[in-house]
Amino acid sequence: MSASIEQKAALKELLDAKIKRLEIEAARRSLIEFAKRVYPNYSVGAHHKIMARVFKDVAEGRKKRVIINIAPRHGKSELTSFLLPAWYLGLHPDHQIIMATHTASLSEDFGGRVRNLISSAEYADIFPETRLAEDKKGAGSWATVAGGKYYAVGVGGALAGRGANLLVIDDPHSEQDLKSGSKLPFEQAWNWYQTGPRQRLMWGGAIIVVMTRWGQLDLTAKLIDYQ
Repeated sequence: MSASIEQKAALKELLDAKIKRLEIEAARRSLIEFAKRVYPNYSVGAHHKIMARVFKDVAEGRKKRVIINIAPRHGKSELTSFLLPAWYLGLHPDHQIIMATHTASLSEDFGGRVRNLISSAEYADIFPETRLAEDKKGAGSWATVAGGKYYAVGVGGALAGRGANLLVIDDPHSEQDLKSGSKLPFEQAWNWYQTGPRQRLMWGGAIIVVMTRWGQLDLTAKLIDYQ
């Protein structure tokens, strides 16, 4: 006996629900699967998969210091500064993140996008326990109901009173720094790193630096020499 239309519809509903459940479980485990679910048009390349594996190690406490150097226009900021913080706070809603780029306005733009993503229904399906605190929803500074915090800052910006379980530095130098012909912007970035964000790291916290290389004076070079 063939199934009725009602039986087929019920079966399809059950299958759709199971597929959604499996996709949500995959999105919780994998940054790439998370990206596919909340950002359908995001183009995933081989380098993104490598970056995502490294970021998973950071999120799970296996890596504490990461430097990734990659050329411009390869989608590094979408993964590092937009998708990663949202996914990380889904896993750790009580953690604190400091997000830094070469300008405060760019960092705040990313902060607003991360905040809006966490507010979305798609995100709530994956991480229902991570929700924004109603009284703290500024683009560059906001919090979760679990006590997590996100703070956006430009390189050189003040960090007094801030802490971080995860410090993300995405392109600390601009092309204008290189074109200026001066060592000063690079020295300022290094001095800020030593006296600012590095001193704000919580016990057991991690630092991720993702950037385009600009020469032997840039932050990557300084960090390698420092080690």
